[in-house]
Amino acid sequence: MGAIEDVYEDLETDVEFEEFAAAVEDKVEQMGGLADEETAAMLIAHELRDEEADTIADIEPGMNDVKFLGKVTSIGDVRTFERDGEDDEGRVCNVDVADASGSVRVALWDEMAAAAEEQLEVGQVLRVMGRPKEGYSGLEVSADKVEPDEDAEVDVQVLDTYRVEDLSLGASDVDLVGKVLDTDSIRTFDRDDGSEGRVANLTVGDETGRVRVTLWDDKADLAEEFESGEVVEVGDGYVRERDGDLELHVGDRGTVDRVDEDVEYVPETTDIAELEIGQTVDVAGGVIETDPTRTFDRDDGSEGQVRNVRIKDETGEIRVALWGEKADREIELADRVVFTDVEIQDGWQDDLEASANWRSTVSVLESGGDDAGSGRASDDDTTEATNASATDAGLDAFGDSPGSDGGAEAVTDGDGTATATVESGAADDVEFTGTVVQTGDPVVLDDGERTKSVETGASLRLGEEITVRGPERDGTIHAEDVF
Repeated sequence: MGAIEDVYEDLETDVEFEEFAAAVEDKVEQMGGLADEETAAMLIAHELRDEEADTIADIEPGMNDVKFLGKVTSIGDVRTFERDGEDDEGRVCNVDVADASGSVRVALWDEMAAAAEEQLEVGQVLRVMGRPKEGYSGLEVSADKVEPDEDAEVDVQVLDTYRVEDLSLGASDVDLVGKVLDTDSIRTFDRDDGSEGRVANLTVGDETGRVRVTLWDDKADLAEEFESGEVVEVGDGYVRERDGDLELHVGDRGTVDRVDEDVEYVPETTDIAELEIGQTVDVAGGVIETDPTRTFDRDDGSEGQVRNVRIKDETGEIRVALWGEKADREIELADRVVFTDVEIQDGWQDDLEASANWRSTVSVLESGGDDAGSGRASDDDTTEATNASATDAGLDAFGDSPGSDGGAEAVTDGDGTATATVESGAADDVEFTGTVVQTGDPVVLDDGERTKSVETGASLRLGEEITVRGPERDGTIHAEDVF
């Protein structure tokens, strides 16, 4: 057996020996005597040898033909097209396959496309051989050969409806219902082929967690159609990984629609007193200070912006720096806000600071103007219910709600809401709970329905929720106690 035969025997290929030998002869001629038959045969073998991919994540554009296993997670429609310079009509069907490392789109052509429509099913495991390339929506493999493998197992979950906790790398054809927590504006970028791409983000959450939804190209416009608090259904999404976090992507086949469903999202926040430098956490509280937005010049000459707000929970308070588009969020004094994925840093004068960057979300759960966030005193039952709800949500923003004195009598208005408490036996002494809307002399408190002027020497901040007790004369409470 000669050198060419020896190399061919070690090569696993569908190419016939005669074709291989002819290619070796052409290679020897091309190299002008710089390579003998054995060297030329080894070069041809290298060009023909299939590259076995351990996982889908190992596949890269520019590789020679690859072989890999994957589970079918979605099957597209068969599309027809006209080939350049040919009369016959071509067909293509895109099939998404996944393993535990990721997913990839496989393009099946002509006869394979027709067979896929009739024979393939979601959940099947396939052995794929094909050529990787950079497609319109990312990496794809143009298939040369596809075979079902009934004995192989691929650990990928395929569900009809997903929750956030069900998402796994490689999942596609994902349908998920969640509450919109945050939105970003549309950004543009240049693709390698010179075309312009567009991308935008939503963040949605359900009772099991939250996930960033990435909207590509025409779907990016959807980010401007929704507001925080609305419930949407993401359809035909696929899961990718970015900086160690899973993201749900929506491409040309995907959808995002507003739905009339109730979805509960309760953030798992960290108490401000427990924060440490270097953490990436979720924090929540009531807004007690807001600063105007400041602009600055970056090193690359572009202009950036930042806005600081200060929040307080029952354990402490912290400044939150809102960078870029986050600075434009409408956040007012006494709002109850949750910030997710903020980085805890060393701030001004060794004070801790939470930095809200592109990964963070900003959700106003209760507006300072709403009854739920006004902080006005209520009767015992309503107070307990309100406090329990706020504690459950991790948003007891201004500390414990003050209770009334054991010998006090509640005075209610027409709708049964207590607005003040008059102490028995002291008709001129009142107890009033409200939010500080003006500091100085006098202090002005607002309980959502009315305001009260208060004379006090206590040092107070805008947005604080406080209770004052003392005699009321000429419409002004002369506070003897502030708590």
